[in-house]
Amino acid sequence: MLPDDTPAIASLPRTAAIVVAAGKGLRAGGTVPKQFAPWRGKPLLRHSLEALAAAGIAPIVVAVPASWEAEAAEVAQGLSAVRFVAGGATRQDSVRAALEALAMAEPLLVPELVLIHDAARPVLPGAVISALIAGLADHDAAIPVLPVVDSLVRGEDAIMQQPVAREALYRVQTPQAFRFPAILAAHRNWQGETVAGDDAQVAAAAGITVALVDGDEALRKVTFASDFRDHMNHSALPRVGQGFDVHRLADGEELWLCGIKIEHSQGLAGHSDADVAIHALVDALLGAIAAGDIGDHFPPSDPQWRGASSDRFLAHAASLVGEAGQAIGNVDVTIICEAPRIGPHKAAMRARLAAILAIDIACVSVKATTSERLGFTGRGEGIAAQAIATVFPATVFPIATVFPATAIPEC
Repeated sequence: MLPDDTPAIASLPRTAAIVVAAGKGLRAGGTVPKQFAPWRGKPLLRHSLEALAAAGIAPIVVAVPASWEAEAAEVAQGLSAVRFVAGGATRQDSVRAALEALAMAEPLLVPELVLIHDAARPVLPGAVISALIAGLADHDAAIPVLPVVDSLVRGEDAIMQQPVAREALYRVQTPQAFRFPAILAAHRNWQGETVAGDDAQVAAAAGITVALVDGDEALRKVTFASDFRDHMNHSALPRVGQGFDVHRLADGEELWLCGIKIEHSQGLAGHSDADVAIHALVDALLGAIAAGDIGDHFPPSDPQWRGASSDRFLAHAASLVGEAGQAIGNVDVTIICEAPRIGPHKAAMRARLAAILAIDIACVSVKATTSERLGFTGRGEGIAAQAIATVFPATVFPIATVFPATAIPEC
């Protein structure tokens, strides 16, 4: 491995890039090739183009499927250094077409170095680019690799045969960096009798020494539909939603808060049972997954929700969180009122919310405060509640243990 004494990106030699985006992306499913599908808020291809442009690399030649040039141009809108070529039947054909396009530039504009990158690897750290450029200081080719940390075995018919030493094995990533004349000649001389997995194999077949530099786990390849489910609607980071609701106090109504019926001289008025705390929490959960608000799912104009228990609203919001590939991390509810006193009921409220959400009670917080007799809550005209909910990708944050049903207090 080369030492990480990489130069600043600003001092790059004349460097171009090729982004291979001509495949069909069939394993990812969907109605368009995966490089055009949305991932973390923008088309998959756009991520690589922005990273390369930010590194000062130009031009960037993108090999795209035939007849997809218009869609590719829309993806690259605003990036002046990006050009397109029609891809070929194989990866080598696509790269060769892009290399030949670069070779046709004016002599002073032909690149000294070229990075060849797969559009399916959208997260491209600048440190990897720098390490690759440093690797070309003494070699004609450099590729980013990661060590193999798992044990390896050979197998046949689903039966283990013998172990394989992993010490000299690496996982290969892109972009792969080359001195432009060397890789152009290697592709021109490629016989095409077999299909090479990447450009490093084409280079090695031409007798080019390929240096290894440190890769990055962030450079993982987006391949399957599950990769888009994990990252299209959410990243690996937690998401937070907030909710706020108000209901007026009225005579002759029941008072429900956090799914618990509280004896009081007045209750909350509303189309459903008017559980203001649960309504705020429903909005917080829906907000965390960008799924609208409680009125979108349970409109007050719909007679079926008249007098309905708000437990149903909260259970529905929790199910939507799961359908979005998320798991609830924690919820925090604050009830704002002068009366009744919430303190004696907080333990039961926490337990009830935990049961509805199917999370551990340790992940549920219920608090109460007053408004110092100011405003409508201070005058005893109504009760307000605010809530915050945190959700995580279910693949990162395992679904919490269901609260034991035997411990749920009766309502």
